[in-house]
Amino acid sequence: MAPLPLRWGIASAGKISHDFANAVGTLPSTDHQVVAVAARKLQDAEKFAALHGIGTAHEGYEALAKNPNVDVVYIGAVNNAHYELGLLMLDHGKHVLCEKPLCLNEGQSKRLVKRAAERKLFLMEAIWSRFFPFYRQLRERIDRGDLGEIREVEVEFGFVLSDIDRLRLKSLGGGTVLDLGVYTIQVCLWAFGGQAPEKVLASGVTNDDGVDLEVTAELHFPGGGVGRMKTSALHQLNNTATVRGSKGSITLHDFWCPLKLTDMDGTTRTDTLPTARHPFNFMNSCGLRNEAEEVRQCITAGRLQSTSVSHADSLIIARIQDEIRKQVGVVFPEDAEFAM
Repeated sequence: MAPLPLRWGIASAGKISHDFANAVGTLPSTDHQVVAVAARKLQDAEKFAALHGIGTAHEGYEALAKNPNVDVVYIGAVNNAHYELGLLMLDHGKHVLCEKPLCLNEGQSKRLVKRAAERKLFLMEAIWSRFFPFYRQLRERIDRGDLGEIREVEVEFGFVLSDIDRLRLKSLGGGTVLDLGVYTIQVCLWAFGGQAPEKVLASGVTNDDGVDLEVTAELHFPGGGVGRMKTSALHQLNNTATVRGSKGSITLHDFWCPLKLTDMDGTTRTDTLPTARHPFNFMNSCGLRNEAEEVRQCITAGRLQSTSVSHADSLIIARIQDEIRKQVGVVFPEDAEFAM
């Protein structure tokens, strides 16, 4: 008998949730079905459901958590809602794919990971980058020794975003470290095999609300490797990640969702994505389909975490984000409440 399709619920009807539902719509309906969506306002959920052909629209997130027809919930809400929504869904027996950052800090992240383990449910931070074919190829080639010993990652991620509320307001868990830095940190960890850095050095620029608008940081890894990263909401940066080894380097262009790679010999290779039913809000968002399929494969196999974005990976990322924020002087109310 063929396995049943994975039944998705969507928590929050914003732009990234639209892109996720749209991307899942490009996968076979025998494997994936979006069956419910919830938003704080019923009108928003109903509008989202009508656009995406979703059968059930819920007012509020508890109704989604209690929906018996939902297997897994994608959390696309603002950063500071991830922890509470994650707990709510896990406590009602739902598997969870949570948009990055997993939570606001390591303390929250540890509690969420612990709850998922206790409930024997799947939980993954939605670091979609790692499921693009070029990321997987990069990892294989590093593991094979093609680049030699990895010595440096240089990565920049910046757009003019200083007027975007989710980035500039502390009340929404704003700042470039959580919004953009998760990507720059994760690509450094990916290149250095997932090991935690021994030392983090960071400096940055904060706004009047006390959140970071620009950050430069170095992650120093065992063996002398360095990840050099920059995030900015003030300037457009080149948005590439270059991994340098003793035998050569590889560059990912638009590194958080790469469809272009410059190889060790200087040649450039490109990739494509399918066409979806609706336009997307963000670049290459159809690639969200890759992480959705990873979730399905893990749940079908009875795995509670992905090897590509493990719980350990998410906790290392959270710890680095906390350390960068500390050095730059960005403090959230939740930091005291969820102190380690």
